[in-house]
Amino acid sequence: MRLWPVVVVLLVACVSTNAMVLDPSLHLAPGCPEAVQVFTDSSKVGKPYTEVAVLNSAGDNDMTSESGMLNSQRKKAAELGANGIILGPMKDASTGAQVFQALLGTSANRKGKSIAIYIPSDTTRVAAACAAAAAARAGR
Repeated sequence: MRLWPVVVVLLVACVSTNAMVLDPSLHLAPGCPEAVQVFTDSSKVGKPYTEVAVLNSAGDNDMTSESGMLNSQRKKAAELGANGIILGPMKDASTGAQVFQALLGTSANRKGKSIAIYIPSDTTRVAAACAAAAAARAGR
């Protein structure tokens, strides 16, 4: 049973997300991943927002889930001070890459893209979400 935390760490660590910041002059205070709201389309945001960064995620096809990618993107967005992300496409590795992975042990990556956004009118919701998340972590 001692192996359980190691397995969880390995599964979480299998996704990496990098950010291409769109406006380097924009400086936002970091938030918490729990406060990053997820939108499936820009029309669903419903409020004025600023695009902060393009997020690109990748992880081994066998070890990465879409929810793992989304969690990684939320974490990166929060680090940048964004309080929302607009989902882009998530793609599994090609069949050829998966065959090479099985035969040769090469990597076959699932990839995902999204846009990190900042919604100025959401600061109250974000503060409440981060406070609740911090209280939940403290109560463990």
